Amino acid sequence: MKLACSSSSLHRDIERGELTQLEFLDLCARELACDGVVLDVRHFPRTDVDYLAQVKKMAADRGLTIAALFDASFFVADRAGMEEVLAHAVTLGAPLIAAPLAREVECSWSDQLERIGVATSRAKAFNVTLALRNAPQTFASTTHDCKRVAKEADSAWLRFGPEPARFDAASDPRALAPNIVLLWSDAADSDRAVAPTIDAFDEFRGHLVLDEAHGAATAQQVAVAITAWRKAMLNRT
Repeated sequence: MKLACSSSSLHRDIERGELTQLEFLDLCARELACDGVVLDVRHFPRTDVDYLAQVKKMAADRGLTIAALFDASFFVADRAGMEEVLAHAVTLGAPLIAAPLAREVECSWSDQLERIGVATSRAKAFNVTLALRNAPQTFASTTHDCKRVAKEADSAWLRFGPEPARFDAASDPRALAPNIVLLWSDAADSDRAVAPTIDAFDEFRGHLVLDEAHGAATAQQVAVAITAWRKAMLNRT
């Protein structure tokens, strides 16, 4: 298991102008010693080819993998919006786009399924895998929901990127393990999440992404969480 930090965990600082996206990359490489990063699409000041190339080069120079892009509205976007994000992922070399489904009050299941169909079709065309992220009150809030989505979408380009601690008590995240390509954990909840996640997914070789539910984490908070995860993983070897 490799460790990544999502820029969405530091959304408050980025939104206030206290941290730029490029400074976030430096922070992850130099202070947090992450293996990779997940870049929230909200945090790109520009998306022209020159800037995206700069981000990709800086990540490579710092030894960081761009594990994924995160787009909270990907599965409710129109085709053009989806293709724009997919194209950015290709330019950056990001193999995954992580996203939750719509909230159940926002649209019908049939409408959501139709958009999933468009999303998986375009993901296949761009050769970028979609990592479905669970979230309460969405069409993917439980492991049963996730299995239903996967069955009805019936696409190899739709995989799972769950945060195990956000499932309800009746869910078993291990049931999704064969198709999990990304894992998430809240940096503010590491003490509770580390041991059960490592026990359940000890064979997972992708990125575990540190996030914070309200985007209000501090660099120190993320650093403490990363230390806890690294210590726990070393104790497993």
